[in-house]
Amino acid sequence: MSSLWGRLLRDLRNPLFLQGYALMANTVITGTLGLGYWLLASKFYSPEEFGRGQAVITAMRLFASLTALGFVGALARFLPVAGRRTPGLILRGYGLAAATGGTAALGFLLTLPMWGRTYSVLEGFGPGLFFLASVLVWSTFTLQDVVLTGLRRATWVPLNNLVFGVVKMGLLVALAGALPDGGIFVSWMVPTALALLPVNMLIFGVVVPRHMKSVEGAVEPPSLRQIGRFLAGDFPGTLSILAIVYLVPVVIATQVGEATFGRFSMAHTLASMIELLAMNMAVSLTVEGSFDRSQLALRCRQALRRGLMIVTPIVVVTIVGAPLILRIFGSDFAEEGTLLLRLMSLAVLPRVLIEVYLSSLRAQSHARRLATVQIGLAALVLVSTVALFPFAGVNAVGYGLLFSELLVALLVFGNLRKILKYGETGQPAVTQGSPGAA
Repeated sequence: MSSLWGRLLRDLRNPLFLQGYALMANTVITGTLGLGYWLLASKFYSPEEFGRGQAVITAMRLFASLTALGFVGALARFLPVAGRRTPGLILRGYGLAAATGGTAALGFLLTLPMWGRTYSVLEGFGPGLFFLASVLVWSTFTLQDVVLTGLRRATWVPLNNLVFGVVKMGLLVALAGALPDGGIFVSWMVPTALALLPVNMLIFGVVVPRHMKSVEGAVEPPSLRQIGRFLAGDFPGTLSILAIVYLVPVVIATQVGEATFGRFSMAHTLASMIELLAMNMAVSLTVEGSFDRSQLALRCRQALRRGLMIVTPIVVVTIVGAPLILRIFGSDFAEEGTLLLRLMSLAVLPRVLIEVYLSSLRAQSHARRLATVQIGLAALVLVSTVALFPFAGVNAVGYGLLFSELLVALLVFGNLRKILKYGETGQPAVTQGSPGAA
């Protein structure tokens, strides 16, 4: 135990692990509170209200997050070295995410009859306006965590989401009797809006000035042309990957009833949390790789080892215990969601390898290759899911993910192996026995 504690303390002195562990802790906190939130929702709301709330939140996150998270790679790549341009880069990210997300949401509301009976709850000026405002709020809320990570202050992220999760659960219960039809969505969004002001006061009042001072004169800020060239390759690819997480559930919601979607969504949400763990260390890798590319091979090996070491036991436990985990929400959840949860969890293992490869490409600004891999993976998942849906139902999502991520992991393995060995220097990387190689 003492050796494990000593190793953890050493890890926390490594910025790659400190940032990665903070993001993983955030995923665990949000996942645990999310389980509690949806467990309470399943007890205080009817199956139809539960499924409707899930569907509306999924649609809101689709329009807000697809755009906002499209900037994750660029912010993680350039914020560490933005220098005096840091505040402007953050504000541009906020503005573009809100504008494009809001435009997409408006298009969704104007074509609402095409999206099925589940989304009829958004009909009317009041519900539509609240949904549109929610998209704008969530796009900014999403980027706050990315900004803190890019500025190497990811340790603030778990605290922010801990407070958000607790308030959200309390409001969910309080609104169950007064607002049964919209209580789930309202309880999700009100705490989100309240969190924007204090977190951005922290970012612009404390974190940004300290970061600018720490890198002053040490780096040359990237030009808008450099950032734009990177985004031209990374943004379409990132949107494609995020479509797997956010668009697929919306498509499923248009094909099945509200109660069925609610049960599908819980299994999908749990598996997505495990997948997020695989992505956490990769985001930290992009940040640290951008600071010092000479250490890229070493950082990639560290991220890959540590990512697999943490994720593999979680995947095994989830596969074995899937029925028991889902039975917490009810026997119907376990009966309909067990296979999906197992398939999606297993798909996380090749995803660790893919994410490390993508992060290494971001650190080197290989935008075209980034786009090719990400768009290819998304196309494989979407096509295989649609093709298998008539035969496998909602489990087609799990089969499509597992097949697609295994195939892409095999295709990129050769290139990743070169990066792990040589980085971008073309010279043999630091050996296994070197300090900090663990």
